[in-house]
Amino acid sequence: MSTVLIEIRRAKPSDAKAVAETHDEAWRAAYQGVIPGLELDKLINRRGPDWWDSAIRKGSRISILAFGDKIAGYANYGRNRARSLFYEGEIYELYLRPEYQGLGFGRRLFTSARRDLGQSGLKSLVVWALSDNDPAVDFYRALGGKAVARSSERFGERTLDKVAFAWNG
Repeated sequence: MSTVLIEIRRAKPSDAKAVAETHDEAWRAAYQGVIPGLELDKLINRRGPDWWDSAIRKGSRISILAFGDKIAGYANYGRNRARSLFYEGEIYELYLRPEYQGLGFGRRLFTSARRDLGQSGLKSLVVWALSDNDPAVDFYRALGGKAVARSSERFGERTLDKVAFAWNG
């Protein structure tokens, strides 16, 4: 019998290439047909290994979920950036490679990020998701998130609605 280790840990500079690949795969799966193709390519290409290496070295809170020796997903989080929302913490990004979705790994990664924020005194939490990203919207609702705000973001010629989900302490 073999066992595969599943662990959630802080990203290290040596993870930068794998995080960039995870970002690329997850974003293409999540946003193909939602964000216009050229805009999606630009967003993904800006986040190559060098970008992730720099973010990790600067101390950004980036946790990875490793499944065996492969990075299956990541979460990037910290203080809430939206001054109009009275929540302390924010998960900026939480993505899994497509083959690891629907297995409970997203929930584990979310719980780990939330716990880390809470241990830093950031008890309440907000996450933004594109309204057209049904799997993400369903995921955050299933985790008990309450829709608390709406906004929009422009991607080239297209404006997309987004929704903020929140959790209190």
